[in-house]
Amino acid sequence: MREREIREEHEESIDRPLTIALVVDTVGNQGNGTSNSALQWAAELRRQGHHVRLVGIGAPEYPAHVNKVPLVSWVAAKQQMQFAQPSDTLFRTAFQGVDVVHIYMPFKFGRRAAKIARRMGIPVTAGFHLQPENVLYSAGPLRYVPGMERFLYWLFRQWLYKRIDHIHTPTEMTASLLREHGYKGVMHVISNGYSPRFVAREPVDPSEPAHVPFRIVASGRLAHEKDQITLIKAISMSRHASDIQLIIAGTGPLKRYLTFRANRRLKRRADIGFHRNADMPALLRSCDLFVHCSIADIESVSVIEAMASGLVPVIASSELSAASQFALLDESLFPVRDTAMLARRIDWWIDHPDELARWGERYAVHTREHYSVEASVHKFVDMEREAIATAGASATAVR
Repeated sequence: MREREIREEHEESIDRPLTIALVVDTVGNQGNGTSNSALQWAAELRRQGHHVRLVGIGAPEYPAHVNKVPLVSWVAAKQQMQFAQPSDTLFRTAFQGVDVVHIYMPFKFGRRAAKIARRMGIPVTAGFHLQPENVLYSAGPLRYVPGMERFLYWLFRQWLYKRIDHIHTPTEMTASLLREHGYKGVMHVISNGYSPRFVAREPVDPSEPAHVPFRIVASGRLAHEKDQITLIKAISMSRHASDIQLIIAGTGPLKRYLTFRANRRLKRRADIGFHRNADMPALLRSCDLFVHCSIADIESVSVIEAMASGLVPVIASSELSAASQFALLDESLFPVRDTAMLARRIDWWIDHPDELARWGERYAVHTREHYSVEASVHKFVDMEREAIATAGASATAVR
């Protein structure tokens, strides 16, 4: 009798709207990818009929205070990120009546949130959005210490993920890396997706003369692992160098260095710096080619947004980056750090405007079919329902 009641309760709950708490250190800052993704998912969850409580710095209803960590906060601020100060009162208030709590980062704020949620009997899931390789590229000499990468995977697991049964990973590459490093939770591979604001411009007639300058855009943190210096060098080696304008949309510790190198090497003055997220769709539509040189990437939503905007991407093929999975043809790939090959790829696309137009349309259609935020959020809700059902079954077994 009791088993039938539980089954009926579960069947009734399958389609009901969920109340989900999303715990993100930095919520109200659209300058970093994790914050952007959390805000997009929150909006889409609400559109699909669910209830969302954002918890973190800048959250409208459940804001957290800033936790200033000596030196580390200074470095993080250059990447448009802050660490939130844990508060048991905040967590208990935000989590009252929620069905599930989802943690974005394994830092102090997220760890304490997970602990409070468990004490309240609420299931906890987590996403893996911070690649240890990315951390090391921002850590100066520490990146050269043998075993540091493996240590960080172990540390993140100890801090948070060893107690998480359901883990969201944006790509299969990330899931494989976690399994290699001993993570035992169920991996749910779900793209972060892109906002429907990113749409392609009207098709360009390839028979019309190409406009000058030819605009190449890159997007991402101005940091070592993004390797934008390779793009600057490649453009300077291009046969069309005098006709190319470079735009790098981002902020980070290498802004002055990249600007200096671009001014020295490039024929046309480059635009390197922060662009508001709200302005990115129009910026991408105004450009001709998207280049992504990153050495280490969990997914790279910037590539998805560019493809959705009708831009052909040229992507670095790196064993630590999942971005190369987006390439639909060889001309969209080059070996990571290979400046000469990237220059040849750029020249090929400039020399073949008809192919550039045709493949731009194809990339836009492919992206709409596979990487919409709507589809991603549906999969995320399925993961949360599975976590709730698993926690309920475990609690019943204990009773």
